[in-house]
Amino acid sequence: MKEDFQRNNLGLEEVKAVKLFLILFYIFLFSFDLFYYIVYPHYSNQIKPGIPKDGLGIWLYIYLLLLIPVAIYFCKKGNPFIVKYIYLFSYISIDIADNLLIYLGNNKPFQSGNVAEVLFLLFSPIFINRKFFWSAIGGLIGKYIFLGIILKDGHVIMPILLFIIFAAISFIILSRFFSYLRAITSVHEDLRQNEKLAVIGQMATAIGHEIRNPLSSLKGFTQLQGEKHPEDKKYYTIMMQEITRINDIVDDLMIIGKPKNKEYQLERMEDVLDYTLSLVRNLAEDNNIEIQKNYEPELPMPECNVNQIKQICINLLKNAIESMPMGGLIKVELKHLNKEIVISVIDSGCGIPKENLDRMGEPFFTTKQFGTGLGLLVTNFIIKEHGGKLNINSTVGKGSRFDVLLPITQQGQLRRKTNFV
Repeated sequence: MKEDFQRNNLGLEEVKAVKLFLILFYIFLFSFDLFYYIVYPHYSNQIKPGIPKDGLGIWLYIYLLLLIPVAIYFCKKGNPFIVKYIYLFSYISIDIADNLLIYLGNNKPFQSGNVAEVLFLLFSPIFINRKFFWSAIGGLIGKYIFLGIILKDGHVIMPILLFIIFAAISFIILSRFFSYLRAITSVHEDLRQNEKLAVIGQMATAIGHEIRNPLSSLKGFTQLQGEKHPEDKKYYTIMMQEITRINDIVDDLMIIGKPKNKEYQLERMEDVLDYTLSLVRNLAEDNNIEIQKNYEPELPMPECNVNQIKQICINLLKNAIESMPMGGLIKVELKHLNKEIVISVIDSGCGIPKENLDRMGEPFFTTKQFGTGLGLLVTNFIIKEHGGKLNINSTVGKGSRFDVLLPITQQGQLRRKTNFV
């Protein structure tokens, strides 16, 4: 529905541009020829006023006027985008035929052209269409080159040079239009993103207190059970860490709407990844998924928030597992690239359609049946908060690759003592 709405809006704007173009085209066409064939000869007394009888004569205007019903038809059919091309190539074809009938086979010096031709170039920024710009410049210059070769007349050089000048002006204007459009689109997308993040922040703030209450009880009972069963201390320790991490997730969701400074510390990424792999390994085995890891030796320790990095890794690993319901292979790689640490999660799952790649990480956007659309959102937010970036490459039916690039040094962040997981 959203795409249909956008397409309808674009169609309406194109119809407006086409209407303006057609009005100016016929005004320029008839005004120029009226002046050139009627007004100017009347005052100059050099030639007889009137439309030349050689060539297409009055039929040239009849043919061009017959294009109006065609334009109306396509506009009503919801395809106004093709109208400008119909006019461009129809005008070029009709004008070539007219000039060949006038000049071919005689010694008349070539004198042709109409100011309406310039309109095709100058209107390219109005249509905001680079394809039409190159079609117009190629078609119009190609017309004069063709006539110059067929008629063996060098007078076509001057209109070609004029078109090159007009094309340069039009291209500059068109480029500025595109630049301005990109800026407006970027601001609009940022506003939409901020609105969604604000909604998430409000939701998290509203339910955060209710989530923390049962978490506090769960943490207390886990501590109590851990004291009663010291032989299972290893498992209760992990449970306590995960309860703490759930609490941190609530914090992270809340700061999406209201960001705050984080404290960072030096961490061994190998240990962070090993820990997260231990949490998801059972889930992977249950789904017949093999996990392979490949760490580059002697990696530097980046400054980061360890709980947030764990959350990133777990989110990506769970996404990879869920993309392979029939089993498969997950490769986890860790390497040093320039001044960044790169964490890569590569799966052999179903892959992500190309049309969905750009939307990955949008609030509430998910392709999962029971997904919330918050996993990659939080992941993206944490990565950006660390000054990093997330690269996604995917092929449908072959799998996906998620690369998390984290700077080794955090500029202007608070630091604590070195910590080893």
